[in-house]
Amino acid sequence: MHIGPHAIVPNLILAPMAGVTDKPFRQLCKQLGAGLAVSEMTISDPKLWHTRKSRLRMDHDGEPTPIAVQIAGYDPQMLADAARYNVDHGAEIIDINMGCPAKKVCNVWSGSALLQDEALVARICDAVVRAVDVPVTLKIRTGWNRANRNGLIIAKIAEAAGIAALAVHGRTREDLYQGAAEYDTIRAIKQAVSIPVSANGDIDTPAKAKAVLEHTGCDALLIGRAAQGRPWIFREIAHFLATGNCLPEPAPAAVRDILLGHLDALHAFYGEVQGVRIARKHLGWYAKDRPENEAFRHVVVRAETASEQRRLTIDYFDRLADSAWRDAA
Repeated sequence: MHIGPHAIVPNLILAPMAGVTDKPFRQLCKQLGAGLAVSEMTISDPKLWHTRKSRLRMDHDGEPTPIAVQIAGYDPQMLADAARYNVDHGAEIIDINMGCPAKKVCNVWSGSALLQDEALVARICDAVVRAVDVPVTLKIRTGWNRANRNGLIIAKIAEAAGIAALAVHGRTREDLYQGAAEYDTIRAIKQAVSIPVSANGDIDTPAKAKAVLEHTGCDALLIGRAAQGRPWIFREIAHFLATGNCLPEPAPAAVRDILLGHLDALHAFYGEVQGVRIARKHLGWYAKDRPENEAFRHVVVRAETASEQRRLTIDYFDRLADSAWRDAA
């Protein structure tokens, strides 16, 4: 798969997620097999570009290329200006957010709320594509609600405006993240346009990834929530797609080392106080759905310092590894 001049290898993309896909997490997912990692969305309002939060979101120093930045807003000219600003600060791909279902985003006529106004979608896509000389991509849902599943129309509008690639989440805005993603609309979109299309939604295992690719005929997959606490899912899927075989679960020591590296990156990027706070949600995600980790989650999320988070993590996973070794013996 290519987005403009950029080869996306493997064709597995970390989906942009507000408050999640910061620089440390993007770098980690790239190290663990993602072919592309898209930044959390940057607001198009220039009054907010110089806040500490925005400066951190726009920090791409040392990040592997290609660097993809998502922008959000409703005004074509502001979005065009935001695209130019981010390209000037290192972005090599600009992604327009028309997929976020969050109420606070949709209430200001951004994210997936834009799917209600097809003419505005056309103006936004045209303005952003004309504003920059890097590829512009678009993230959408299948429609605003189930009665207005207009993703196919939006896709054709985007292609006509010069959008380089599409990502489609298999739910409407009305669905939020409830129920199961549907892939028939994504398949229809892929068949109707000639630009690359990526499928998104509920792709949480290698087998599901293969099934979605085969059903939709898409060029790539976007993986979001399934990577939270399991960033190695990218290499698992890539290996399965290439060989048909499943990689073994990472050993406790391997998970410990991944987690420690992630903690160190968070503490260094944000500073200790904020880094410790942000790390708590990631620690909780690493422990989710694993009964043996429940005790770890309850203890480590209360840690107040970077050294305490590291010590508790090392102690717990070392005990887990010792227990696994004794059981095997």
